[in-house]
Amino acid sequence: MEHFSIIQALCRAAMADPSPALRKQVERLRDALVKDGEEKQAASLAGILMAAERLKEVAPSRIERSRTHLPGETLGRNTPVPVDRETAAPLAEIIFQGEIDATAPLFNATVSQAVGTIVDEWANLEALSTVDIAPAKTCLIYGQPGTGKTRLAFWIARKLDLPVVLVRLDGLVSSFLGTTARNIGNLFTFANRYRCVLLLDEFDAIAKVRDDPQEVGEIKRVVNALLQNLDVRQNIGFTVGITNHPKLLDPAVWRRFEIQLEIPKPDFEVRKAIAAHFMPPVKAPDSHLRMIAWFTEGSTGAEIEALVRTYKKATTVREEDRRGLLETLRQFATLNAARIQSERRALLFGEPAHLFKAMHDDPTLGFSMADIGDIAGKDKSTVSRWLGRQTSKADDNAVTHG
Repeated sequence: MEHFSIIQALCRAAMADPSPALRKQVERLRDALVKDGEEKQAASLAGILMAAERLKEVAPSRIERSRTHLPGETLGRNTPVPVDRETAAPLAEIIFQGEIDATAPLFNATVSQAVGTIVDEWANLEALSTVDIAPAKTCLIYGQPGTGKTRLAFWIARKLDLPVVLVRLDGLVSSFLGTTARNIGNLFTFANRYRCVLLLDEFDAIAKVRDDPQEVGEIKRVVNALLQNLDVRQNIGFTVGITNHPKLLDPAVWRRFEIQLEIPKPDFEVRKAIAAHFMPPVKAPDSHLRMIAWFTEGSTGAEIEALVRTYKKATTVREEDRRGLLETLRQFATLNAARIQSERRALLFGEPAHLFKAMHDDPTLGFSMADIGDIAGKDKSTVSRWLGRQTSKADDNAVTHG
């Protein structure tokens, strides 16, 4: 189906908060794809429907009952947050449920299903209690910058119908380390008083390995204070730690987290879905979405979003320009050199025939010559001629070395 990635993104967004009528239409589309033999696309929609079923609207009502089992008061907009005694700077930021994007983050199926189990546990707290088991209350999310870790933590809080107490630990470290330990204690005392998700961002700023010879003894006492506070909070509320540098964490910190979730860089299908998600209101051809996904191999979701912004600017500013998508990609690669794999950069700035052949031969892309021509801003005959030259060179080399 043409433009399926856009349809897929629309279905995913619709099923984040579906009505029965919306669900019925997605089911009809899935069944139609099965009938037409589009099994891969039908399976994709089936996965979206299954994920929506796991988090269907009855779940929030069960989560609402589960939430009342958490001890503590309700956070209000006028609730004062703790501040640093010396500087009077706030130690945390409160983000309420209604301020959080309800759209589920885009991950591969394995990660999405694992995340779904976290919410499922809270939706089924009463059933778990019959076997003397409680939902997980601690989650460490790690991975490279820009992979969606913080967004995922916020989304979990939204699904649990809890506000977020956001603490950026890198900004909490004071030159007076005794102040840092005191601030940590005040933060946990505050979070333990209210029903909330305590989100500890840049977790490695404090939770460092205690045998690091570069760290002074007071830092080790700060880590110990953090561990003690995590232990106290374990049976009180939900805590999420986020880090880009898991190797820096003290081993004892890992043991404090029941869930340890690594967020990988997106694969081709997820990269394409991310591009489709951020593309509106611009309407991009499916071939362009596939090319963006191919070009951003090894990139994070944040980097793909940045490329989509560049694409949208280019299509808006030079709407009548026939230079094509490749020119936009070259512009992005020039301005964001460190974000693009060297192999992709070499193809992009090298001989066009080499790039065209790589695009034409890659089964993931499934490009026709017309697709390549549209992307390159060339007519189909030009693309065919350049591909023919490349094939002839390959044949000549085979004869020479034969």
